[in-house]
Amino acid sequence: MPHPKTLSLSLLSTALLSALSTSSFAQEIQGDEHASPMEQISIFGKRNPLNTVPGSGHQITEAQLDTFKYTDIMRTLSSVPGVYIQEEDGYGLRPNIGMRGTGQNRSEKVTIMEDGVIAAPAPYASSAAYYFPTSGRMESVEILKGSSTVKYGPRTTGGVINMLSRQIPEEELAGKLHIAAGQDGFGKLHGYAGGQGERVGAVVDLYRYQADGFKDINGVGGDTGFKKNDAMAKFSVRSAKDAKYDQVLEFKLKYSDETSNETYMGLTDEDFSANPYNRYSASQKDVMNTEHKQLQINHIIDFSDNVTLGTTVYHNDFKRNWYKTNKVNGEKISGDGTQIASDFDKDPTSGDLEVDVKANNRAYISQGIQTELNWYLDSHEIAFGARYHEDEMDRFQWVDTYTMGSNQVMVMSEAGTPGTDSNRIDSAEALALYLQDKINFGDFNITAGVRYEDVTTNRRDWGKENPGRDGEPDKVKDNSFSAFMPSLSATYQVNDALLVLAGVQKGFSPSSPGNSQGEEEESWNYEAGARYNSGELTSEAIFFYSDYSNMHGDCTEFAGCNDENIGDQYNAGEVDIKGLELSLGYNFNSDGQVNFPVKLAYTYTNAEFGNSFESDFWGDVEKGYALPYLAENILFASAGVAGDNWELTLAARYTDDIRTEAGEGSIPSDELIEARTIVDLSGRYFISEAQEVYLTAENLFDEQYVATKIHGSSSAGKPMTVTVGYSYKF
Repeated sequence: MPHPKTLSLSLLSTALLSALSTSSFAQEIQGDEHASPMEQISIFGKRNPLNTVPGSGHQITEAQLDTFKYTDIMRTLSSVPGVYIQEEDGYGLRPNIGMRGTGQNRSEKVTIMEDGVIAAPAPYASSAAYYFPTSGRMESVEILKGSSTVKYGPRTTGGVINMLSRQIPEEELAGKLHIAAGQDGFGKLHGYAGGQGERVGAVVDLYRYQADGFKDINGVGGDTGFKKNDAMAKFSVRSAKDAKYDQVLEFKLKYSDETSNETYMGLTDEDFSANPYNRYSASQKDVMNTEHKQLQINHIIDFSDNVTLGTTVYHNDFKRNWYKTNKVNGEKISGDGTQIASDFDKDPTSGDLEVDVKANNRAYISQGIQTELNWYLDSHEIAFGARYHEDEMDRFQWVDTYTMGSNQVMVMSEAGTPGTDSNRIDSAEALALYLQDKINFGDFNITAGVRYEDVTTNRRDWGKENPGRDGEPDKVKDNSFSAFMPSLSATYQVNDALLVLAGVQKGFSPSSPGNSQGEEEESWNYEAGARYNSGELTSEAIFFYSDYSNMHGDCTEFAGCNDENIGDQYNAGEVDIKGLELSLGYNFNSDGQVNFPVKLAYTYTNAEFGNSFESDFWGDVEKGYALPYLAENILFASAGVAGDNWELTLAARYTDDIRTEAGEGSIPSDELIEARTIVDLSGRYFISEAQEVYLTAENLFDEQYVATKIHGSSSAGKPMTVTVGYSYKF
């Protein structure tokens, strides 16, 4: 359904085009010296160097991404301290990412961006990110945590991840072709080409990857993999040489679709021990279909050497239908349904099975306009930003019923009517403003900022008996709230190599339309640490502490909630999270014919509830209980050896024991995900400056492990997967 504000945003984009075509333009742009979309859409850059950020900042460069060429963003982020990942499907199609103790459920507590624009399908109305940008096509990834995230929202407690897509090459013509194939039918084809003329530039990026899956459906076989296509195009116009102001106008168009035969149904502990890569026959119809479209327009103008204005208009349209088993013989798969499915597969002659398959059909719109004015003075760097945003989630779901007999083939016995399961629209409008001033006192710098959010949410529910949405909704719920979020940080450059830092900020996360009390999530977040970089050595150590006055928990299908509670948001009250982030990198013998790069990243986290309460989401919680799905210790280590035209790299990720339910003391076996160490291998050979062949082995030692128990049953992580590939660039 068309969004009421689409027309106004279209008019605004037209106005930007008009401004570019009628104003006189400035001299030709050369790299970072003039107006550049890259400075506008990125976190780090010429004006905000990574090494001087007053907080925890990390950048995964294109060269680093090329080492393992991961298609799974969670594997990519495992080298960054303070970032938590919860595996699910093994391929990273629906990542679960948290930062500094926030929950990982569908990355709902982290601000995810692509090219400086929030990427969640409905970041205010429904923050659980069932859409995630295709990470394998990204040029670089930026991660920022701490008080300097005041410019990015709506969620400011944990941090922000900004993925930078392929930029328009500065050369007249440049591009790359990359093909790969591996186990379980894995295949990848990626190519891009583009160039920059005197005033006009363009690039096209095409990405396709797929797999047959590493699980087998009991009795009937079938595909358990996925197919995903992603296409992007950018077109830019730069200002003329004799114009008054430097300007750039850039258009970005993106389309992606996905078909993935994934399920929420895991295995009982007994069946997992027997064969972790099996799937029950009751999951044979499970499939996710998605489609995503994006339009983004960036405009940047330099009014002078020290005044720059950047503006972005964006529109995202996302549709998805996850058709998946919900109940078996009337029991939820997060309860007794999985056990019933297990018993049936062991004895298909025991009687017919009734399987309810829910069409989790939803459509999302996310759109807005954001702008930032930068004013650079001798001792001040002032940034003022504003964003008007609106989004909505339209849930129009139904349930089909199947019968399965001894042949283990599901046959539809009753087709559901669309709109008779969940039939509502959640929407939000938000105005965000921020002001930040970086004040320079020589080696001492202070960054002070404040962010303001004004949010209105709405829920219109027509109920299960009115799929035609005739007349007024049965239930209407409105919430409105606003929040001020101050931040203050300081850095001191002790010498050329050592910088110390400290900061404090008020964290915020908006309440969703499903929050019965309309309470936003709030916290005070503190950090202190140091960064030491000298020659080939890079290092950072930061202590962090988050003091929540109210933490949210969102009840989703992924979280295993009951049908009647899905979409609700719960308030946990006080939560205390403290921890330590360490990172270290060094390249031994960097000037020799053979060098040895190493990297370490360690995260310690202690997270406890600060009060006692009862909840349908967290269960019965006592003060001092540890939060679920947070490992106390996480360690990443990589070591490589590289010559003139080859390199070999090993990377290992250790994750401590994880409890799946809030609690204290020793973890009961049925609530335990055991510690694991996963090792990956990358070998590369450079035929020439333009050509490369490579081999990667993910989970090199074929570790069998539980990835998640989020639905009360066990799902396996991906087994060893060997991939070979070739790339050619020009």
